[in-house]
Amino acid sequence: MRENVLLDKSFAFAIRIVNLYKYLCAEKKEYVLSKQLLRCGTSIGANVNEAQDAQSRNDFISKLSISLKETRETRYWIELLKKTNFLTVKEAGSLLKDLAEITKLLISIIKSAKENNAKK
Repeated sequence: MRENVLLDKSFAFAIRIVNLYKYLCAEKKEYVLSKQLLRCGTSIGANVNEAQDAQSRNDFISKLSISLKETRETRYWIELLKKTNFLTVKEAGSLLKDLAEITKLLISIIKSAKENNAKK
């Protein structure tokens, strides 16, 4: 079976988000912002996973585009948690670095799929 870097990275990121959610609830007693982060941070990988069985190239592009939108929302919540001192600069930086890698992969794959779609 072929390695899928985007699938692997988005799944690993979702695991980090789930663990962060548990930490924020247990240690920081923060329940609202962390729930928002949990939803969008895990949605990235869920939509990437769904795209694997897309019904068409347009469906594939759509699913990955949703993932890309979720990366923007995830970045927002991480930044907000950092600015409100629920996350340290180091913690947020590590998450944002991983998120940037996923974002770059998504942009590249979406762009390539759209170009291939236009050629048909």
